[in-house]
Amino acid sequence: MNKVKLTGQLRRLLRVPILLVLFFVVVDIGIYFISVPAGMLVTVAILAYLAAELIVNHIYSRSILNEMVTFAAHYGQVQKQLVTELAVPYAITDDHGHLLWFNDAFESITGKDRHRYSKSITSLFSTITMDKFPQNGNSVEYHVSADSRDYRMQIRSVEIDPLIAQSGIIEKKTEEPAYMYAFFLFDETELKSYIRKYEDETMVCGLIYLDNYDEALENVEIVRRSLLTALIDRKISKYVQDVDGIVKKYESDKYIVVMRTRSLNEMKALKFNILEEVKSVNIGNDIAMTLSIGIGANNGSYRRNYECARIAIDLALGRGGDQVVLKDGDSITYFGGKSQAVERNTRVKARVKAHALKEFMDSKEKVVVMGHKNFDIDCFGSAIGISRAAQALNKKVYIVIDTPNTSTRPFIESFRKNPDYDPHMFLSVSEAKEMVDRDTLLVVVDTNKPDYTECQELLHQTRTIVVLDHHRQGNASIRDAVLSYIEPYASSACEMVAEILQYFTEGIKLRNVEADAMYAGIMIDTDGFIQHTGVRTFEAAAYLRRCGADVTRVRKMFREDMEEYKARGEALRNVELYRGRFAITECPANAGESPSIVGSKVANQLLNIREVKASFVLTEDKGVIYISARAIDEVNVQIIMERMGGGGHLNMAGTQFTGKTMDEVKTLLKSVLDEMIEEGEIE
Repeated sequence: MNKVKLTGQLRRLLRVPILLVLFFVVVDIGIYFISVPAGMLVTVAILAYLAAELIVNHIYSRSILNEMVTFAAHYGQVQKQLVTELAVPYAITDDHGHLLWFNDAFESITGKDRHRYSKSITSLFSTITMDKFPQNGNSVEYHVSADSRDYRMQIRSVEIDPLIAQSGIIEKKTEEPAYMYAFFLFDETELKSYIRKYEDETMVCGLIYLDNYDEALENVEIVRRSLLTALIDRKISKYVQDVDGIVKKYESDKYIVVMRTRSLNEMKALKFNILEEVKSVNIGNDIAMTLSIGIGANNGSYRRNYECARIAIDLALGRGGDQVVLKDGDSITYFGGKSQAVERNTRVKARVKAHALKEFMDSKEKVVVMGHKNFDIDCFGSAIGISRAAQALNKKVYIVIDTPNTSTRPFIESFRKNPDYDPHMFLSVSEAKEMVDRDTLLVVVDTNKPDYTECQELLHQTRTIVVLDHHRQGNASIRDAVLSYIEPYASSACEMVAEILQYFTEGIKLRNVEADAMYAGIMIDTDGFIQHTGVRTFEAAAYLRRCGADVTRVRKMFREDMEEYKARGEALRNVELYRGRFAITECPANAGESPSIVGSKVANQLLNIREVKASFVLTEDKGVIYISARAIDEVNVQIIMERMGGGGHLNMAGTQFTGKTMDEVKTLLKSVLDEMIEEGEIE
């Protein structure tokens, strides 16, 4: 300790008695003026005091220093002991995540000996990887589990450059700052238990609709109809009561359900098997009864849950029924929907929508029709049908087509060359933006997704939007439409428009070229009337034939050029049969002007192979990779494409990607197929 001395405030404190001597000297000088003998006496006293203080300071300063060092050593040991016995699990790692030290609590929950275990902390918590470690002195938090308990893990990044500089035994290899990581674990098991209990007890509202109640009863003897409804009621009531819920029938084919979130989780675990149980009821009815369920949960209030249940049931019906739609907060989840949408023989809905469309057209001076990007013939034919309806009311009508492809160009040219039509009836996107205003009626055909439309900006330029589509609704749909007519059972948008035209107004008559375009739309979307057809499909085709549609003219317009035909052959030659039942191939990028159209044709052809249950054709066109998915009835390609961000029908669907390579999309497709097979979504 000879080379160590006191400093700082303690040193100044010990010098205070010595500094007081100056005060005493000043006083002694004053005493000399009064009495010299008294001054001399005080001087002797001051010298004696100074000598004594110097001796005491010299003797006890070393003793004080020794005691302080001893205290500091004991204090450090106490600190270490407190950290070691701290109730909060605590650990320190190096910059690679390897454990350097951890306390008793951390040792207790991990079961590792801190004197022997020095592996990476990621080996103890698999969800914590090095990319999750904070940088530059920051801290982050994650939730982990250990020993059947839940913890909130706080990770702090601590710079150790000052420690290295003072150590004298280690040095840095680089100029970059060096870090260590401190880990704190806070037990949240009890808190999460109460949160889960609270969430399990929150109320959930649901609506159950029978999709085809009237159609099913019509095929049952009158004396058995009451028995059929009683069996359905019993199935639904028992199903809800088994999960401790309440169900009330308020119309012949509608029920309202109130239950807890815990009951909803039980239904989800059972994958809403009520859908299959109801379809199994058969007392001689030729048509199986199906139902749709809309559920609202975690939306802030009971009233809001009910509103979301109504939104969910409308979405379920708009997707064809026979499924469950759960609106949980901002997310929407689909269950079921594996069966084909039930075709309704009645045209009441078509008549109602036709009259509503007529009223909206009457109130506007001009009508603009818009389809989806990469305009196909079904989109074009349905747009032509709407234009005929508008012209019947003497309205100005325009169709937005930015870049015609090979499939639509022959039809467009036939209209442009016809003197009976306005040469400016077809607008580019830039022209449409200038044309559409707040008083324009915008009719969207063959799509209900805003980001799939030819020009999404047009949706924000007008207040009156009508949507006509035959694809199933998804999460992202056009929300502000004043009229939405979406029928997934319809084969095509042209079929829907053909029905509307028959009820639109008296004396409306399609011209030959218009009937050809609409007939072609139905023919393409049904692959020559062999897929997704119903009674109303053929009735619509018969109506178009009566209006002058000619099959020979249509067929001539569909003839391919040699490059497209070779591209189809190349795609078929390179087919991969994944898992022995999924045909996957790529369509060459040089497959004519519309590779995606060629890809859809290849997908249809692949279904003719006996082993193929579903086909997927990947096509790259202008930096976008399209997937055309097709099936007959063994696989629901619509839910597969929805999982990848697209949509469509059960047997005809698709999606598209930007910023990905062909190999990445193909790998993603295979992983989705594997995942859905493991989950039991597809067989």
